[in-house]
Amino acid sequence: QVQLVESGGGLAQAGGSLRLACAASGRTYSTYGMGWFRQAPGKEREFVAAISWSSALTYYADSVKGRFAISKDNAKNTVFLQMNSLKPEDTAVYYCGDRSSPRYAMTDERGYDYWGRGTQVTVSS
Repeated sequence: QVQLVESGGGLAQAGGSLRLACAASGRTYSTYGMGWFRQAPGKEREFVAAISWSSALTYYADSVKGRFAISKDNAKNTVFLQMNSLKPEDTAVYYCGDRSSPRYAMTDERGYDYWGRGTQVTVSS
């Protein structure tokens, strides 16, 4: 059974930084990539960042480009999201997802087959 466990969320001030991690276990396939999505209260879940596992190509939402950086540790089956210059509008529950196939774009949540439970990020002004 695939498990994704997020960590690193919490409270930060505007302009501050947080680093999220998502560790995967129980895979019976070779992952195509992992991504981060977020959901703010009253809003739909939206794409934040993703990384291709083989090529390490990265993808970012316009709203976080230049502030957030996604990276991975192949040996630990872990993906990271370094979040700098945080803004109050970054407040959301952050979810990591894992892809078992190349279906759909890396930015499309339909392409992610497994999800973590999420970690809360709160940015105060």
